[in-house]
Amino acid sequence: MRHDRLGALLARAAKEAGVRTTELVSGAGHDAQVLAVTCKVGMLFVPSIGGRSHCPEENTSPEHLELGTKVLTKALELLAF
Repeated sequence: MRHDRLGALLARAAKEAGVRTTELVSGAGHDAQVLAVTCKVGMLFVPSIGGRSHCPEENTSPEHLELGTKVLTKALELLAF
């Protein structure tokens, strides 16, 4: 289950990092589903080349990995202050 405040924080981090976002609902069985019972959970996705996910062909461009890292860093900064 998505934690609304954490989702808002991730969206704010992306905006402050200058990264355009799209909100997604993931139907995949991520560890986040188990963790959400005991703590706040949010997920940050970066695009996979060709939309390939959870398979041997999955790959992400270095540029998208860098943007994801910028957003995560900004989110951690926001949580720290």
